[in-house]
Amino acid sequence: MEARAVAKYIRISPRKVRQVVDLVRGKDLEEALAILKYTPKRGANAVIKVINSAAANAEHNYEMDVDKLYISEIYVDQGPTLKRFNPRAYGRANMIRKRTSHITVVLRERKEG
Repeated sequence: MEARAVAKYIRISPRKVRQVVDLVRGKDLEEALAILKYTPKRGANAVIKVINSAAANAEHNYEMDVDKLYISEIYVDQGPTLKRFNPRAYGRANMIRKRTSHITVVLRERKEG
């Protein structure tokens, strides 16, 4: 049995969020949240929200034991890119790419023994 949560269209580059996600992959729920709480990266707050949402789904929808949960899968996919333009010299324009992310978290219960 697994519980999942997905956050879509988060306005931060997937490359930056992946650095944060790699810290907690495979960890217990409480340990992962403790690590993220003291991670000085902007993506950590978004990842904490998704993990808490997945934990709530596990508890309320699937009646799983919160103390036994661990992060079995966590990954970041690229969402649509917002394109903005900056004026440059001689009437030219530079494109600024504002990237978005989709963060997915899957929680499972640890087996005893």
